[in-house]
Amino acid sequence: MNQEHTGFIPLSLSEYGTLTAQLSSLLDTKYPPVIIPGEAILGIEAVAAGIAAPGRTILNVVTGPYGNLFGQWLERGGATVAEVRVSFDEVITADEVAAAIEQFQPVAISFVQAEVVTGGSNPAEEIFKLARKHNLITVTDSVSAVGGEALLADDWEVDFAVIGAQKALAGPNGVSAVSISPRGWQFLESNERAPRNSILSLLDLQPSPDGTAPLRVPPNIPVLEARALIRALARIEEEGLAQVIRRHELAAASAIAGITALGLQPWQKDSRHYSTLTTTVRINGEQKLKIKQAVGIVAPGDGELFGQLLRINHFGVNASRTSVETAIQTLAELLQQDPEQAVQAVRQAWGE
Repeated sequence: MNQEHTGFIPLSLSEYGTLTAQLSSLLDTKYPPVIIPGEAILGIEAVAAGIAAPGRTILNVVTGPYGNLFGQWLERGGATVAEVRVSFDEVITADEVAAAIEQFQPVAISFVQAEVVTGGSNPAEEIFKLARKHNLITVTDSVSAVGGEALLADDWEVDFAVIGAQKALAGPNGVSAVSISPRGWQFLESNERAPRNSILSLLDLQPSPDGTAPLRVPPNIPVLEARALIRALARIEEEGLAQVIRRHELAAASAIAGITALGLQPWQKDSRHYSTLTTTVRINGEQKLKIKQAVGIVAPGDGELFGQLLRINHFGVNASRTSVETAIQTLAELLQQDPEQAVQAVRQAWGE
């Protein structure tokens, strides 16, 4: 039986090396990331547990529900959390980040790069530039962003970046990764409270003393998911990351064109910061749009956003003109409108 169709043959060091090399290439870094044996939320919590400690002030940017959660985990670890928050129909600005840095004098900053729940994308490169200026450790939840927008880990001096495969990369959600810079490892090692012998321990998974190659396959790596991720990343390499990102950009632009043609408004206020992965639609009291469950890639808002917005989840294989057209037709049916004009707007935005 072919080993790729069984979960009983352990992942080899060669396979593990392939996976870490693929992820390093994806993030444009020479340092192999840590592979997390579970969904990306585990990696996010592991970073919080590893960096939080009394005496450390961490600036946490909250532009969606995951920022809230990360701040709670930092506080649990004893850190002083300085929060800068905006309404969930906006993203943070570089000026707001700069003012918060001056006010709180943190040692680190954390934020979500792309908010698929709210349909906004924070100005990541500008935030990293500010962090470098103030010598801050940087933490980004890039689970949804990678594959839909750029993340240049070494060039932007990103210390911790958590990534997942289930969104733009069209891969499995049972395995994820954390990219950690040499400075990030030092920040972990200097924290006496950083977990050891724990599912939340990143230090137990450090690749090698110089951080350039894996010494062993970490325990508990889900074999089938790891092999599925290798295949997903191979597909990304074959298509080309720039083209994958471009496909997501076209999906977002065409979705905006379609909802506008239907007389609907985007949930996000600033057109410069729409997410390439999801387009969020403001319901504005329109009862016909208050669906309780997903219809294709059209989904209701999560948590407190339920009843306020709809999401068009055009990521991964659904970052296509056909998928966006179908989503716009779904919205037209909910509104009891003729979809033809909106579908034509989608095609024009896609360039066809």
